[in-house]
Amino acid sequence: MKIHYPSKGKAFPLQIVLVVPFLIQIFGAVSLVGYLSFKNGERVVNDLAEKLMDRTSEVVDEHLKSHLSIPPTLNQINADAIRRGILNVRDRQTLGKYFWDQIRVYDFTYIGIGLTTGEGLGAARYDGKTITIDDWTAKPPNNVYTYATDDQGNRTQVNDRWTWENSKEPWYTQPIAAGKPIWSKIVTGNYPTGPYIAASASRPIYDSQNRLLGMIACDIHLLKLGDFLRSLDVSQSGQVFLLERDGMLVASSATEKPFTLVNQKVQRLLAIDSPNPMIQNIARHLQTFNGFKSITHHIDFKLEVQGKHHFVDVVPWRDKYGLDWLVVVTVPENVFMAQMGANTHTTIALCFGALVVASAMGVFTSHWIIRPILRLNWASEAMASGNLAQTVETSRIQELNTLSNSFNHMAAQLHESFTALEKSKEELEDRVEERTTELKNALKELQRTQSQVIQSEKMSSLGQLVAGVAHEINNPVNFIHGNLTHVQEYTQDLLALVQLYQQYNSNAAPKIQTAIENMDLEFLQGDLPKMLSSMKVGTDRIRQIVLSLRNFSRMDEAEFKSVDIHEGIDSTLMILQHRLKAKPEQPEIEVIKDYGNVPLVECCAGQLNQVFMNILVNAIDALEENNALHTYQEIKNNPSRIRIRTSVVNSTWLEVAIADNGVGISKEFQQRIFDPFFTTKPIGKGTGMGMSISYQIITEKHGGKLECFSTAGEGTEFIIKIPLQLKAHRVV
Repeated sequence: MKIHYPSKGKAFPLQIVLVVPFLIQIFGAVSLVGYLSFKNGERVVNDLAEKLMDRTSEVVDEHLKSHLSIPPTLNQINADAIRRGILNVRDRQTLGKYFWDQIRVYDFTYIGIGLTTGEGLGAARYDGKTITIDDWTAKPPNNVYTYATDDQGNRTQVNDRWTWENSKEPWYTQPIAAGKPIWSKIVTGNYPTGPYIAASASRPIYDSQNRLLGMIACDIHLLKLGDFLRSLDVSQSGQVFLLERDGMLVASSATEKPFTLVNQKVQRLLAIDSPNPMIQNIARHLQTFNGFKSITHHIDFKLEVQGKHHFVDVVPWRDKYGLDWLVVVTVPENVFMAQMGANTHTTIALCFGALVVASAMGVFTSHWIIRPILRLNWASEAMASGNLAQTVETSRIQELNTLSNSFNHMAAQLHESFTALEKSKEELEDRVEERTTELKNALKELQRTQSQVIQSEKMSSLGQLVAGVAHEINNPVNFIHGNLTHVQEYTQDLLALVQLYQQYNSNAAPKIQTAIENMDLEFLQGDLPKMLSSMKVGTDRIRQIVLSLRNFSRMDEAEFKSVDIHEGIDSTLMILQHRLKAKPEQPEIEVIKDYGNVPLVECCAGQLNQVFMNILVNAIDALEENNALHTYQEIKNNPSRIRIRTSVVNSTWLEVAIADNGVGISKEFQQRIFDPFFTTKPIGKGTGMGMSISYQIITEKHGGKLECFSTAGEGTEFIIKIPLQLKAHRVV
């Protein structure tokens, strides 16, 4: 029998099948090597750039630490000398020479003191070279005398006079207000010697009796920081600049100045307003991190500026005296990528050469391999046409020679096997049909069994879920509830101790008095006990919910004893008082108690209180729902009421009736009101467990009755009946 096989797609010549994949592999391998080489070079560039920027940041950090740590240290030395009497702030000649000597040694712009009397004295190097002495009195204007000095620090002549007031300068007022050494706000000025932008390290000074004399300060000209930044190696190709947390430029390695002159006054620039496009673009990008203040750790990124990519590294820098700056280092990517581009061109050329050589070798190899395979192909086509008497010549290739011999042997056996195959075909079809029928029957049986198992698991899981939730919540809630009492006692003791302290020590220290005012101690004394009481009420409510779940799942046993039923109702009303009292949108809900002469009742008091809680909460919800449909005046004319009535029926039964004049319940819902998980409240407001558990407590635990009578639009009444003596009526 002749068999025709349908074509599954376009067929390709064997020579193409052999050559093209070979070429693709060669090209892919070379391309992959080139790509990996490029990516490796790129990674090396990134690592090198990161190390360069990290090293630059470390150099800047070391310089800032070493340079900016000297002014606070020198201030402390001078302040200690003044406190010990070594330096006399009133001896202006000696003090001026002392500061003159210090500013000659240290690379500062200014060292001086400002006294509480308004007087002051300092040594300055405004032009960076010449040292002058400023001496001022407390009476402006023109109260400052600027003296030229000789090489011994002696005053020679008055160079200038100008006006100065200590109380208006931040380097004086800020450390006095802080009461500790700090870096004050950066000050600016346009002096005859040039623009002046300085950071002042200031601290209060005291005499030997710890009386405030004034403050002492050292200024560092921030433009010198720019000179240092320009001296760094990275500045030749990249840039380094410093920012304050408000975005103001402190210093930069750029040629553009970090300030501008407006009406001959020095005005510092925001980084986003810098004339340098690199600083401006980096600052705008940093603002996308929720502002400069949000940058609390080292970050790095790439940024494109004017069509070129740049590596950017940002490091926060702080000291213990209040400086909080950002150190930003940027390096252009093209500095590192030039050599890598040349390597890429070489790799492409090598890939092309390898492709040409591989193509030539592939054509020759495929021609050598394809001829024996073509002979096999022709013989196979003849056999497919029904001519099984086929033989194939051997080849010089060992594997193809073996294939030819195998083909010849296969052709001899094919005719015999073909006949046997036809016989077994019919037998196989019969067995397949029989097996298919068995599998269909087994599948139907499996689906039926699976449905039964799923239904059984659903019913079992529901009970386990309720019991498990109650058990897992019970322990942590009891722990919190048990410790609240001790917390309340400890709190009352601490508050009493504070009151005794205030009573017998009315003149508290200023810091203690400030702390009392900041924490509003009087409000805290009144509000903390209320807060603890509220927490106790909350844990009580959670424990009641847990107990309800455990009772519903029959995981707990109740304790029965004789109790005053009225106390349980009153305690429940007290817990719900926050919902009964008047609110801005509605008047108070009236509660009318009609208690009869009821003896002690043998019951489980906690569970019965839970029933009262559930019914009263539902009544309040119904009244609030009804009140939402009326105005305040309408509610006041027809007040919301809850009536509670207790009585003894037939000398053996207790009857408790709880009625409200809310929206009522429809007859359709009355039939399902005691079903588990059924609720008429919106999703998320009710669990549907309250009335079901209440019904279980009354009927099963107490052998009583719980009935609901309601008319839609008029109100609802629940009637509870339980025996006074449970043992006499309980059915086991």
